[in-house]
Amino acid sequence: MTETRAGAPPATDGGDPPDGSEFGVGDEASDDPRIEFRGGKWASTVPLVFFICWAIFQSGVLGIGDTNGLVVGALVGTTLGMFLVRGDWKAYADTIFEGMTQRVAATAIVAWLWAGMFAETLQVGGFVEGLIFAADALNVGAATFPAAAFVLCGLLATGIGTGYGATVAFVTLFFPAGVLIGANPVLLFAAILSGAVFGDNLAPVSDTTIVSAVTQDADIGGVVASRFKYAISAAVPALAAYLIAGSVMSGVALEGAVALRESANALGLVHLLSMGTVIVTAVAGRHIVEAISWGLLVAIAFNLLFGLASASDIVAFTVTEAGALSGLPVVEVGETAGVGGSLYAGAVGFFPLIVLTLLIVAMAQIMIRGGGFEAIQTALLDRVATTVRRAELTMVLGTATINGMITINTAAEIAIAPYVARIGEKFNINGYRRANILDANTSALGYIFPWAGGVLVGYQVMVGPDGLGAEYGPEMVVNPIEVVPYVFHGWFLLAIFILAAITGFGREYIPDRASEEVSRA
Repeated sequence: MTETRAGAPPATDGGDPPDGSEFGVGDEASDDPRIEFRGGKWASTVPLVFFICWAIFQSGVLGIGDTNGLVVGALVGTTLGMFLVRGDWKAYADTIFEGMTQRVAATAIVAWLWAGMFAETLQVGGFVEGLIFAADALNVGAATFPAAAFVLCGLLATGIGTGYGATVAFVTLFFPAGVLIGANPVLLFAAILSGAVFGDNLAPVSDTTIVSAVTQDADIGGVVASRFKYAISAAVPALAAYLIAGSVMSGVALEGAVALRESANALGLVHLLSMGTVIVTAVAGRHIVEAISWGLLVAIAFNLLFGLASASDIVAFTVTEAGALSGLPVVEVGETAGVGGSLYAGAVGFFPLIVLTLLIVAMAQIMIRGGGFEAIQTALLDRVATTVRRAELTMVLGTATINGMITINTAAEIAIAPYVARIGEKFNINGYRRANILDANTSALGYIFPWAGGVLVGYQVMVGPDGLGAEYGPEMVVNPIEVVPYVFHGWFLLAIFILAAITGFGREYIPDRASEEVSRA
């Protein structure tokens, strides 16, 4: 690893500055045997294309926002691709396992599990009631709540470096508080997703930031500094749009909403310190798992110390008959034996999404091994990217297209990064500019499409076994297809880079500025 300059962004695990290797960047796998398909390289796109068509039909046409249904679509698509393979199917099957074991999938999964346990523990500790109390005290009404959620979620995601984790926390906590106050559920969910886009794009310790920088030979600090103007250019009109839309889009009537609002309790706001613990620890350079774990411990301590929740609210073992251990605070007697509590509910709700993520990354790996990505990018490079302007438009639209297919944004970024570098170097485009184009579009579209990981992780909070729908009613469940037009920051960020490519706004060439630090494994 090359020597880094003073003041470089902290490592995600508290050790050396991040170099992208923790996400699989730089892994040499090009020597692996290529999968041969009937129909050539383009046939390797069949699993992903089939999955997207399934998702559009299920979510867009039928209006069914069911993660389990998407899992079936991914399984069918992956199986169909097998029948197009020439010769032995072993290489195809091995590629499925290869994709599922990639670090990029594990990174998203771990963030969901820990964030889910943390957010659920804050919820049973009355944080939602505390937020309702604060909103009333500060006169934050239904019209302004989505805009406030956008700003606050953006700050949290920027601090902890994970838009997925921020989405889990805000949908679990801020979303029900806002809907109970009277905010429109669709707009509020979209505002939270927009905040996640902002943080994923701008956070120095975000996985997308790290990958975009190291794959384009740019230092992380310089990339973050150079992309601030783009992020703000999209955030300002997005904030205005949420203020305007919040004043014209009505909320929903929830049975018992008045009683729930009357239960508002200022003591629940003590969990602002729990969230602050996560932010401070993450900004200090500790791994996100460690940061959330410290926040979780603080939340549990506050719940027990202030009587906000009992031990059985956090973890509960239910037995059917009383025994010697039934007097323990975490053991209950009930009709059905099982395990429950916030730790259980916060983790188990994401199991369907975890399976879907593994399948999506596997399908992407099939497309890579089968040459589908190479065919797409070679066609773009040879036939479309013929001038600097068209080259940048190709990078913008190419990353957008790939992210529409691979819905885990870091995975999409890793897949297309070599081609962005190839196009950019051909036209002498600076690494900072290439990294910004790469990151902005993968961050933005990862929280827009109904089958995108960022959208589904929030949706899963609503429909999980102990989700918002089960606790508050079906009005708390938003169909992912409905939020697409309202993820304003995501759409504005995409528009900013299309305009930047056309007008040359912010364009830099390689001689204009040299990177001060490029971390390599």
